[in-house]
Amino acid sequence: MAAIPTQRETEPRACDAPAHDGAGPRARGRATLPGSPLAPGSARVLLRAAFAEWADQGLTGSEGSTRLADDAMAVVSELVTNAVVHAGTEVEIDWRLERTGAFVVEVCDHHPARAPRDPAGGEAPYDIPDHGRGLRMVATLAESWGVTYRAGTKTVWARLPAGGKEDPDGPAPDHTLEAAEALAPHPPRPGADRDWLGRGALSFLAEASDLLAGQLDETLVTALTGQLIVPRLADWCAVWLEDEATLRGGDGGAPARVWHTTESRIEELSRALEKDPPCPRDGMGVPPFERSREWGRSGPEPYPWPGDALGPQGAHGTSLAYRLIAGGRPLGTLVIGRCGLEGFPDEVTGLVEDLGRRVALAIGAARQYARQVTISAVLQRGLLPGAVAEIPGVSSALVYEPCDKGGPSGDFYDLFPAGDGRWCFAVGDVQGKGPEAAVVIGLARPWLRLLAREGYRVADVLDRLNQLLLDDATEAADAAARALVAVGGRPVVAGEGPQTRFLSLLYGELTPHDGGVRCTLASAGHPLPLLLRPDGEVRTAARPQTLLGVVEDETYTSETVELGPGDSLLCVTDGVTERRSGTRQFDDGDGLAQALSGCAGLSAELIAERIRRLVHDFGGGLPEDDLALLVLQAG
Repeated sequence: MAAIPTQRETEPRACDAPAHDGAGPRARGRATLPGSPLAPGSARVLLRAAFAEWADQGLTGSEGSTRLADDAMAVVSELVTNAVVHAGTEVEIDWRLERTGAFVVEVCDHHPARAPRDPAGGEAPYDIPDHGRGLRMVATLAESWGVTYRAGTKTVWARLPAGGKEDPDGPAPDHTLEAAEALAPHPPRPGADRDWLGRGALSFLAEASDLLAGQLDETLVTALTGQLIVPRLADWCAVWLEDEATLRGGDGGAPARVWHTTESRIEELSRALEKDPPCPRDGMGVPPFERSREWGRSGPEPYPWPGDALGPQGAHGTSLAYRLIAGGRPLGTLVIGRCGLEGFPDEVTGLVEDLGRRVALAIGAARQYARQVTISAVLQRGLLPGAVAEIPGVSSALVYEPCDKGGPSGDFYDLFPAGDGRWCFAVGDVQGKGPEAAVVIGLARPWLRLLAREGYRVADVLDRLNQLLLDDATEAADAAARALVAVGGRPVVAGEGPQTRFLSLLYGELTPHDGGVRCTLASAGHPLPLLLRPDGEVRTAARPQTLLGVVEDETYTSETVELGPGDSLLCVTDGVTERRSGTRQFDDGDGLAQALSGCAGLSAELIAERIRRLVHDFGGGLPEDDLALLVLQAG
């Protein structure tokens, strides 16, 4: 899921970058981003929009403005990435266009303990494992940059000259990215690295970050990694991924994914690498390429050259291993190799180390998303019935489509036997989604079944469920108040306290008999059920009443209708009635009733499928809300 920048209407904080004479801001902006792997991409989106707006207003000249915008993308990407990796806190970004045409960006985090590394220190890039390569990219593109410390915060700022900084090695390359191969389209040539490792490498790194940040599948992340590295940065590369079970077991993790400039070499190279995979801990305690450094550092370290697998031309070469680490957790190992005696220049090893940090962040984000999806799927299965009951003399059809596959839905349904020849059904919609919705559904559905099986009638079930939700909300509010007192009266952050728990519910009871089915039902703040007769006549089968969990001591009532042979009852959530097409909704002008009227003579399954298809076609795109509908048809 994408990170949404939070714009805050607050008083501007003091600028940390020193002002130049007569260089007051012509335009400025600010935003706050969560400290997640998606923050760099969100920052670039904000700056692209800002530069586009400034261009429309004539604030940036045409000459050099594209280079300045591109340089700004690269710098803000590096600053925000460093803040996310090393601080992990919320990140505040301020940017401004000065009257001189210079561009200034400031990135503030709330973990001032670590200073960014000054790249002028003269140390090799891989001797700075705790800080990557420092701010080499920023130093390359900015005319000046610095760090300002305040109590509890650290701000890194950079000033880019008007028109962008001239590149002594040649013109800036094309910054467009259509695929991973487009970032690295040419094989390495002797002496060619330094011609490219100027502004082109910075653009490569910024756009690779965009590409990786949008992936939520770790397999795809590793595939993109290979395409980014081979052939531009190396002749071949391999990625091993690890998980907690791997670390406990001490093996090398999943089989390596291998890429080579010559595809015919991949299979043999894979076999050679699998014989001696990198492992987090071997019998000696630490694998060879990590014996010289502390656990958790990212490399590079020499790796055994698999010459036999690369043929006569690959008999000699250099291979380096990088640990992929995010949030202090080892996620795998990246190995790169180059044939010949020349080896890798420092610029390439440092660039791959920076790329490896981004790969690790993307893998970590993909795993976190996968865990969330798995937990949500398990939770969702627990909130819905394992199977719907079969009712004598009644056929049923169900459509259930949560719009968010990564979290629990706010819609739910049930159809179950209640004893004494009765069957009960429910279609509900909780305000909101996610954990709060799961709490309400986990409370409501078991109570519905319990009350129905205890013999309570439809209206009585709603009365008691309404009071149950109100009591539960009161208890949650009391608990939150006690927690607030326990922490000294700290203000409650939005979304942190107890959430209002409203529930719209259509609940009914079916009693089959010789002439058909008696249906007693009630709607509490829910879209009203529609009754379809065999001749196409459609009418509502209940009257509107108040949402559950809103009004204390509310008294609910029920209606009873007789379903004869061929009669169909349609129950839906607002994902059906409020499906949008521009400013129109699906149920405007009794649109749902008209659609149902055209289903006369169809079976329950065909009615459900036709309504589902009409709802999907109405909006033209994917539904923006959960969708549930239940059709009950008397035989």
